[in-house]
Amino acid sequence: MSKLQELIQELCPDGVEYKKLENIGAFFGGLTGKSKDDFKDGNAKFITYRNVYANPSLNIDIKDKVKISENEKQHIVKYGDILFTGSSETPDECGMSSVVTTQTSEKLYLNSFCFGLRLYKIEEFNLYYLKHILRSNDIREQIKKTASGVTRYNVSKKRFAQICIPVPPIEIQTEIALILDNFMSLAAELQAELQARQEQYEYYRNKLLTFEKDAEGMEWKRLPDICENLDRRRKPVTASNRTFGPYPYYGASGIVDYVSSYIFDGNYLLISEDGANLLARSTPIAFSISGKNWVNNHAHVLKFQNMFTQKYIEYYINMIDVSQYVSGGAQPKLNQENLNKILIPIPPLSEQQRIVSILDKFETLVNDLSQGLPAEIAAVQEQYEYYRNKLLMRISS
Repeated sequence: MSKLQELIQELCPDGVEYKKLENIGAFFGGLTGKSKDDFKDGNAKFITYRNVYANPSLNIDIKDKVKISENEKQHIVKYGDILFTGSSETPDECGMSSVVTTQTSEKLYLNSFCFGLRLYKIEEFNLYYLKHILRSNDIREQIKKTASGVTRYNVSKKRFAQICIPVPPIEIQTEIALILDNFMSLAAELQAELQARQEQYEYYRNKLLTFEKDAEGMEWKRLPDICENLDRRRKPVTASNRTFGPYPYYGASGIVDYVSSYIFDGNYLLISEDGANLLARSTPIAFSISGKNWVNNHAHVLKFQNMFTQKYIEYYINMIDVSQYVSGGAQPKLNQENLNKILIPIPPLSEQQRIVSILDKFETLVNDLSQGLPAEIAAVQEQYEYYRNKLLMRISS
């Protein structure tokens, strides 16, 4: 008999208690009353949407800053807080959790697109257990049901408060956390090696795509001078009105669905028009597509005469910070007018080809899921998710 089984039989032979989130802590919001200017030359660290979305355990190595005045009333994030994303393009990505598992003496503030839960009795919880359970299948299914919307999904705080999680004795929480942390440690080692390759890729990408203003043969142009914008041909179709078929239906971050007809046929560059990812950058905001397809009104559609130029622009847009061109509060938006303001260095075609060739090779090395480190990481992640869900089912049965 395993140690976990022994603990379950000893400490909760009649089953584990479930508690609603509203009964284990109090909810709080992110930053309020802030403008774009407040995020320039800030004096206090703030936690980005991307940090919460990407990290089950919050990364406190924070570089992003916001201006906070001496007597300003804002919620300060504390050790033990549980942070959640408030909205996304799909229900599947709403309410992603991140637990503050590390003590810090610095004041941290939460971005306005997220919200937090402060535990009433932190001593009753193993924070690493919470880190795992809040991203388990059962809890994620509950969270998805709290989100509603059409093109943008938002979490209902009222429904979110009713989510129930299993709260076994602290000894069982700790044992589960230890088992699952071992899987995460292995994945982290592989991820660190992949990260080293990624950093090498970004170093060369930034070096290859950074130019002097007066570099020989260099022209500085805006997108209307380089390509044709086909946004006028886009057509959004609600999920209920789509007929399933063989053609990809694209949104701001990639394929959303497959439909029975198409409105575009050829090679195009799509650039996200709206969504939190414009700021979070958890996935590329520019991506090339080809063939017959349908694009909704959440991605700009650009047509180039030369594929090397298209790919070059894709790499460049994904490298630069576009926040100064993004408008909107709860729903960040990169409209066509602002997109057309971006000034882009255009080297001779031969140089574009050289740059694209180098970056394509690096991208394949780092991102190809069919071989190498990414495949190993994916396999470990699958094992982790399997055992996480199995362990949580065991304490729930």
